[in-house]
Amino acid sequence: MRSEIEAKRGIAHEALKDSAGTAISEHFLTAVPRADASVIAGYWPFRTEIDPRPLMLALHALGHRVVLPVVARKAAPLKFRLWGPGATLVKAGLGGLVPDVGAPELEPDLLLVPMLAFDDAGFRLGYGGGFYDRTLEELRGLKSVRAVGVAYEAQRVPAVPRAVTDQRLDALLTETGIIDFEGLSV
Repeated sequence: MRSEIEAKRGIAHEALKDSAGTAISEHFLTAVPRADASVIAGYWPFRTEIDPRPLMLALHALGHRVVLPVVARKAAPLKFRLWGPGATLVKAGLGGLVPDVGAPELEPDLLLVPMLAFDDAGFRLGYGGGFYDRTLEELRGLKSVRAVGVAYEAQRVPAVPRAVTDQRLDALLTETGIIDFEGLSV
């Protein structure tokens, strides 16, 4: 399933990469014109992931602190380092970019979550490391945290395989709009 969805995502990315990031930013800001979350986790796009940077820039301009995920160690929850326009980024594990080690670590109130696939029940198929599931489980045990999946509409599937450790998304953001599974009060 992962390779099939990655191929579909690649096709969507080639067709929409120049407009999808702007579209998701507009959809999010229309649906949630004043997000109460003070710390919002984005991600730096990797390969053919939909680009959240226009939304991250807009959230930063609105005064939110934006953080990016960092893999601290295998089989552990993610850490999040402060990001802003012009921040120094360094290559991480699989070649993705993350804020430099000197950037402050903060806990997000809302996470923009990348993925390979999603279903209409609010579950996602990630890359198999379980990082976001562990992170969401830990954060949700500490405070109210919202998870908004970010993907191309082409990544929708009838159902993703689930385990008891999988964390459900609160909403899903695509280039076509936002699907609110839980009442997105952020």
